[in-house]
Amino acid sequence: MDNESFSIAIDKKCVAEMPTVTFAGAITVIERAEEVAAAVSFLRSHDVVGFDTETKPNFRKGMTNRVSLIQVSTEDHSFLFRINKMGFTPELREFMECEDVIKVGLSLKDDFHMLHQVGEFEPRGFVELQDMVKKYHITDASLQKIYAILFGHRISKGQRLTNWEAQMLTEPQMIYASIDAWACRHIYLHLISGNFVPAASPYVRHEEETASSQPSNE
Repeated sequence: MDNESFSIAIDKKCVAEMPTVTFAGAITVIERAEEVAAAVSFLRSHDVVGFDTETKPNFRKGMTNRVSLIQVSTEDHSFLFRINKMGFTPELREFMECEDVIKVGLSLKDDFHMLHQVGEFEPRGFVELQDMVKKYHITDASLQKIYAILFGHRISKGQRLTNWEAQMLTEPQMIYASIDAWACRHIYLHLISGNFVPAASPYVRHEEETASSQPSNE
């Protein structure tokens, strides 16, 4: 990318006014270890997938839970692996380590740290969106804001703090989890397509504008 002196960022109010993203693809929930191999085989037939995880929130200070869910999505099919029920299976570990599928995520360092609590693996084939978008002058780091900048739609975060270890996931939970993984893939493919021209973004902020918006120290 070029070295022009501008950045791209969007404010929360603007995002809040955008229409909400929907997921029209198929969603498959995997709860038994014997179901994993077929799902992973399907995913490995694709060049690029989106990746994310969910963890049951813990509202006690200093306490965290283990990862509840791994979600992986193609263009039109999302798989939700409920590892709180079946564990981190050998097939999942092999998928995490395979290099023949590009796995796109955001804040992957945090995901890997949490996943290492349930199983050892060496992550390979992953693309970190927070690093990637910097090359396109995007300074916002959240999935919601990055998606809004690129596509003008808002990813709802209403299900983020729900119980991901419930006996059965609700439909809103399944859709939320699927969108997060699917959106990562969608962003990656849009950026590498060359169709996004940073300088033409309506959210461009030039250096002098950024400086003038900073609060005075006087």
